[in-house]
Amino acid sequence: MISPLAYVDPSAKIGENVTIHPFAYVDADTVIGDNTEIKPYASVIAGTTIGKNCKIYQGAIVGADPQDFRWKGEKTTCTVGDETVIRENVIINRGIDPARGTKIGSFCFIMAKSHIGHDTVIEDKVVIGNGATLAGDVKVGSCSILSSNVILHERSQVGCWVVVKGGCRIGNNVPPFVIIAHNPASFFGVNAWIMKKHGYTDDEIDDIAKAYRHLYQSGTSVFNALKRIEADVTPSENRDTIIDFIRSNNLRVVGTMVNDSED
Repeated sequence: MISPLAYVDPSAKIGENVTIHPFAYVDADTVIGDNTEIKPYASVIAGTTIGKNCKIYQGAIVGADPQDFRWKGEKTTCTVGDETVIRENVIINRGIDPARGTKIGSFCFIMAKSHIGHDTVIEDKVVIGNGATLAGDVKVGSCSILSSNVILHERSQVGCWVVVKGGCRIGNNVPPFVIIAHNPASFFGVNAWIMKKHGYTDDEIDDIAKAYRHLYQSGTSVFNALKRIEADVTPSENRDTIIDFIRSNNLRVVGTMVNDSED
C-alpha cells in the first residue's frame, strides 16, 4: 500500500507488498525491498537501497547528504540490509566516497535519535541504542551492542560480540568479545553472558578471557601481550580474531598503552 499522501518519485524501484504511509518521502534513485514499511514523515534519499522486511519509523532520514566538507556533491550510496529496524528520528548519512558508501547490515536494530555518519559500516545483528552517535568511517562488527548515548569518534572500529555501555566515548578501537564501560573507556570484562546464550562454550569463553587477562591485566605492553596470547592461549578462530583485530589496528585498542618494544 502506497498512500496518495506520500511522495514517491516515479523512478524509485518499489518491491512487492511495500507499505509507504502518508507524508513519507521516497526520492529518485532509490530501491525499497519487498515487505518493507516506511512510516509517516520518514525519508529515503537518493542513492539509498533498503532491503526486504525492514521498518523505517517516523522522522527517520536514511541516506541523508553526508555532513563532511570533503563531499562536493558526488553520487554516493547508502545500503541497508534485510530485516533491519530503523526507529524514530534516526539519521543515516550516505558516503562521501563513491567506491564505498555507508552500509548497514541485516537484522540490525537502530534506536531512536541515533546518528550514523558517512562511509560507516555496520555489520549484521548490531543494536545501536537511543541517541548513539557514530562519526564517519566507523566500523562496528556483527552481534555488537552500543548502548544509549555512546559516541564513536571518526575511524574507530568495534569488533564483533562487543557491548559498549551507555555514555561511553570511544576514540580508539574496541577489540572483539569485550564489555567496555566508563569514561575514559576501559575494559569491563568479557561479554560472556550474551556469548554463552548464543552458543559459545565455557572453554571458548575461558580462552577469550585468558587472552584479555594478558592484554589488560598483566601490566605489559600490547606488543608483549600479543606474544603471550600466542604462547599461552590454545590456537582457535576466536584467538586469531582477537590477534588479527589488534594487529590490523596498529596495536591501538581502548584502555591500553602502545609500546612496540619489549619491556
